[in-house]
Amino acid sequence: PQMLDAMSDSTNSSTTANDLDLIYLKGIMESPLVWYTHTNESLKEPRLSPVRENNVELLQEILRDLDPFTHHSNTVAELTSILTQPHFQSLLETHDSVASQACDSPPPSPCDFVDHEPEGAQKHNLHPPPDAIRMVGIRKVAGEHLGVTFKVDGGELTIARILHGGMIDQQGLLHVGDIIKEVNGREVGQDPRVLQEELQAASGSVVLKILPSYHEAIPPRQVFFKCHYDYDPANDNLIPCKEAGLRFETGDILQIVNQDDVNWWQEWNGKGDGGSAGLIPSQMLEEKRKAFVKRDVELAPAGNLCTGVGGKKKKKMMYVTTKNAEFDRHEILLYEEVAKVPPFKRKTLILIGAQGVGRRRLKNKLLLRDPLLFGTTIPYTSRKPKKEDRESRMYAFTSRSKMETDIKNGRFLEHGEYDGNLYGIKIDSIHEVVEAGRICILDTNPQSLKVLRTSEFLPYVVFLQSPDFEVLKAMNHSAAEAGVVTKTLTDEELQRTCDESSKIQADYGHYFDLSIINDNLDETYRTVKAALETVSKNPQWVPVTWVF
Repeated sequence: PQMLDAMSDSTNSSTTANDLDLIYLKGIMESPLVWYTHTNESLKEPRLSPVRENNVELLQEILRDLDPFTHHSNTVAELTSILTQPHFQSLLETHDSVASQACDSPPPSPCDFVDHEPEGAQKHNLHPPPDAIRMVGIRKVAGEHLGVTFKVDGGELTIARILHGGMIDQQGLLHVGDIIKEVNGREVGQDPRVLQEELQAASGSVVLKILPSYHEAIPPRQVFFKCHYDYDPANDNLIPCKEAGLRFETGDILQIVNQDDVNWWQEWNGKGDGGSAGLIPSQMLEEKRKAFVKRDVELAPAGNLCTGVGGKKKKKMMYVTTKNAEFDRHEILLYEEVAKVPPFKRKTLILIGAQGVGRRRLKNKLLLRDPLLFGTTIPYTSRKPKKEDRESRMYAFTSRSKMETDIKNGRFLEHGEYDGNLYGIKIDSIHEVVEAGRICILDTNPQSLKVLRTSEFLPYVVFLQSPDFEVLKAMNHSAAEAGVVTKTLTDEELQRTCDESSKIQADYGHYFDLSIINDNLDETYRTVKAALETVSKNPQWVPVTWVF
């Protein structure tokens, strides 16, 4: 304060010092940080030193001096009684013991057991001192899973993970990294599976002797994933504990409560009361496994089992847009982060399917039955209009140069060239239908799903799956007789449709909201209408990118 007053006087009077420098210095001195530092230093307690280290001997001398007077004075007798109590004598013994050690620094805190060496420096395995050993008691019934797994680290059996919601997690007595020394007075070995089996078979009181890790646990971020493959822990040879694994199927919503382990995530199934989390493969682990397994559609026919046994060289190629479909085939999407949102109306309805499976017929049926609910785009073309085009309004006509410029600027969802003319669907035309209050129906190529499956278009994707070959053949024959189609497809063309349908499902199945075997057009129409009505009235799970 005195220094601040002096600087205030200096700034108010004429001085040779630079006024700006004085103002700057005054600002620093008035800073809350400076005041805090000054206050902290003034409040620091000076290091205390003992007055003497032999208080026990002093007490004995005092008692000897008081002994002649204890029978003549009640006050002396009461004082003698207090000084001879065990608690008081123990207090003096403890004081003398601490004073005689004259510690220069306080004993290390639990946080000092954590290695704080800089990144890149040689790390040392710092264990807590022997006096930090704790005894933890647990009561359980035989066969009850504790919700904990173990691993060998530095020659010691340590806790690898604690399953969310399990017995150990609820009690909070053990932590990841704790070293298990003994179980019920018996030393543990170095086999995690043996210890796991012993603990699961134990019943009644189980006493664990542990060395705490003192690692501060960070609360995990809970996320939801939609899974795009089937998993059964009973068939997994890599899982640390099959009993801790959780089974799921394609399309299930998984609540992930812990992703600390690079290979195994903890998933909360939410079924029943008092349940615990289970283990599922992480994205990284499952990607590694899937990378070594050929897709079913790429495997050789069953009658030619020896084909492809010999190794093939990797196909090295840079990404180019013309090969986009090739790269899509090798994309591995196992988990997709999703969020639950209130009901809302989808902006677009995307119909995906192989050529000849009936997408166009379903689209026309939806447009004719519900013209106020559904709409569609008018494709653009660079060809010159014909007389009949003026009345049908089947195309929007533009110049080739204008269309090429728009394609280059990314204003077309998809485009192609036929008979020397360009054709395509403009993105602006999709927005026009949506702004008119209708759901825009699009029957596009599956490659366009990467563009459409965003918050801009909010699509509902329906995959029209091809029926079996014989059913598809009968449907085509009936449609030709009824005049719905003008051409009866050959067996080769029908088989090509079935194969293409399987390939689309294998490559793009993770994008589909609904898959329908289109063997009855009326039934397919009712199913699509019911699905759209359901998502508009009930909460939905959508990609998290649509929300955040």
